[in-house]
Amino acid sequence: MPIARKRGSSSEGELKGSFDGAQRGPIYERLMNAIAEHRLHPGTKLAEDRLAAIFGVSRTVVRAVLQQLSHELVVTIVPNRGAFIASPTVEEARELFEARRQIELPIVEKVCRSATKKDIALLRAHVAREQEARKRDDRRTAVRLSGEFHVLLAHLGGNRFIERTMRGLQMLTCLTILLYDAPTSQACPHDEHGCLIDAIEDGSVKLAQKLMVEHLAHIEASLRLHAPEEEEDDLEAILLRGASS
Repeated sequence: MPIARKRGSSSEGELKGSFDGAQRGPIYERLMNAIAEHRLHPGTKLAEDRLAAIFGVSRTVVRAVLQQLSHELVVTIVPNRGAFIASPTVEEARELFEARRQIELPIVEKVCRSATKKDIALLRAHVAREQEARKRDDRRTAVRLSGEFHVLLAHLGGNRFIERTMRGLQMLTCLTILLYDAPTSQACPHDEHGCLIDAIEDGSVKLAQKLMVEHLAHIEASLRLHAPEEEEDDLEAILLRGASS
């Protein structure tokens, strides 16, 4: 005679956890795409109840997504205030590009040595979609695709942890561009990805790494990464303002 399982058994808990996990994925992707396309701006508050209503899920599911984004530094959670899209400081922005150089040069080397014809075709197809978006003047799609190119390189490198790290860095780059440059600027110069693919196809590790360094330098140089100048307080004006003569 089969034994009836009690409500709330481990099996039921596993099913609920699996269901919640299936719900979290699409919400995570929606938020990441909105950041990549510059539709969500730095500092935007992500209220749990509002997101839960938008996606038709529980606040518990939303909270788990926000925690994941927080671990990836894309979202900042402030106690008693809530979750906000990250706003990288000037110092963090500089550290971000340094991190990208340290991560992307080994990625390029690995892809140069292991890329198949199928991989090269995949990269060229991606760049073609990016160029088509530029021709349509679809800047949001072009910006997202230009960033995803770097994530695709990490994917072809075959290390899931590095790929995940690269995606987080790319999201932070998108936010940095929004903070420190005009929205009309291009995240990636349109022809540099194609030149990088040529070097990868030829297996030219040193050239590919040189091109990547120059590519990242061009993006960083296009940003206004300087702290606002602090104006010295005019103590005389402050202290004597309103004083009787």
